[in-house]
Amino acid sequence: MRIFVAFEGSFEAFDVSAHESVEAIKQMVKDYFHIPLSEDQQGRWYLELVYAGAALRNSWSLSDVGISFCSTLKCFLKREDKPTLCVFNAVTQEMMPIMENMSILGKKVSDLRTLVTLRCGFPVSVYCLRTPKGLEMYDCNTLRDYHTDIGTTLRLDVWDGWKEFLLGCLLGQKPEVQRYLSKEGPVLKYQRRVALYIAAFHGHTELTEWALQQGVQPHEAVGVHPCRAWCREALHTDVSNCPVHAAAEAGQLLILKAFVNCSVLCLECKNAAGQTPLAIAAKHKHKDCELYLLSKMCSTVSFLKLSVPMRIYIKIKQWIVRAQSHRGHKSHLGRARVSGAKVGDSVVVDGFTKPKMTSQSWHKAGDRGWQSTQSKPPPCKQRSSRKHTDSLRISQRATRNQITLPPLANTNMFSERQSHQQENQPKKTAPAGGEEKHIRNAYLPQVPLPPISRVDRSHPLSLCTAPGADCLLRSFSEHSGRTPRENAIYCLAVASAFKEKRWLQQLGIARVLAKKSVSNLTIQGGPAKHENLPETTL
Repeated sequence: MRIFVAFEGSFEAFDVSAHESVEAIKQMVKDYFHIPLSEDQQGRWYLELVYAGAALRNSWSLSDVGISFCSTLKCFLKREDKPTLCVFNAVTQEMMPIMENMSILGKKVSDLRTLVTLRCGFPVSVYCLRTPKGLEMYDCNTLRDYHTDIGTTLRLDVWDGWKEFLLGCLLGQKPEVQRYLSKEGPVLKYQRRVALYIAAFHGHTELTEWALQQGVQPHEAVGVHPCRAWCREALHTDVSNCPVHAAAEAGQLLILKAFVNCSVLCLECKNAAGQTPLAIAAKHKHKDCELYLLSKMCSTVSFLKLSVPMRIYIKIKQWIVRAQSHRGHKSHLGRARVSGAKVGDSVVVDGFTKPKMTSQSWHKAGDRGWQSTQSKPPPCKQRSSRKHTDSLRISQRATRNQITLPPLANTNMFSERQSHQQENQPKKTAPAGGEEKHIRNAYLPQVPLPPISRVDRSHPLSLCTAPGADCLLRSFSEHSGRTPRENAIYCLAVASAFKEKRWLQQLGIARVLAKKSVSNLTIQGGPAKHENLPETTL
């Protein structure tokens, strides 16, 4: 069939096969127009074919995406800059490219961690960087000390048992954050400060409100893990950054307003470089945040018979806070404030103790001894056991006498559901006549459900009900790395890029891509995950 390719004002026709790959079409265009393509350490030049508003991949064929006779493809010559470094985030399982100048390779690890924090929103005290060989990188050393070259992939690891907690902070899921909080007091306070910092960076208002209700101050430094509090001289300077600085760096205007309403001390809170939130917002060119902070700094605070400029009011507020904290420390048994680690606390010594930043999950790592102590009942004496047996006898007598309880709100619904379960439990064999009984899942929550729909199963059996389908689905998930449902969602997302096509046409493209992903596993014997890798030839 004949297709047309438009490239830099030219419009040429090409006779190709319907099953020709996109990579072969790119090679034909390259040879016809004599396009020079090169690749070096800085980047590469490549060709991109666009059809119906979507960029075509090399592994696709023309028939996969609905390219028919006399279709027109647009060709572009593009340049892709290669990242200087790549950082693999063990929490999100994503690769973060560091698109900085090559001079970063001669800087310290602390400078790289500052850039990583600006990309992912993690405080510098919750993660460490590791070389491809698994060696931990310390802030005082340079990247050259670890033989880091252009294109090296580093790994970001977090505290053991914190993976689920940090993922909940990134997604702004308050129940997940509350579920994986520590039971130790110092660690719990530190986790709340970390949660407020990440929520401020990503703009999660619900999580921010919860952290403020827990007593976390937005102008309070995040600090470090309690087991690292003793080594202040070797800490990163950014550990003194506050959640308000994270909100100013990310340009989260709503979070900044909430912080200023919580405490006006946020306006004059300085980071490790001595910058206020106003200076940080101006540095990152967040004009809306800059105008808001500037208007607050130029405002006045009115009292009954006096109006004070905001700067003077903040100085008075800071003086009062310092006086209260100083008075509270001296009144506490007449002793001075103890900073750092105390006797009996666990500490981490770099290079000597066992590493605790390996990104192990909460179920594998973490000291959950408090759970075991809570799950075990306290030791009972003979008197308590006698009381327990007496209470059991009383309950048995009550059940024999059939004590009537007051009716509940959803009594009818519960009785119908219970009768429905009793009818379905003894009938484990399929009834005659082709009618199916909907057996209720015992693990479903007891909530009001819509009426059961009677679906006519006149269509033939699908792949999921065919014999051996479980084995096929299991093998597909193992080789492709995605479940069939995730693969369908992925194919629909890819097909939605063809914006000039109708929705039904996009659905047809998604079905073809889904079938091709299965055929690649069965015919070629390899996973289909290689189609996400960067194209190196054209």
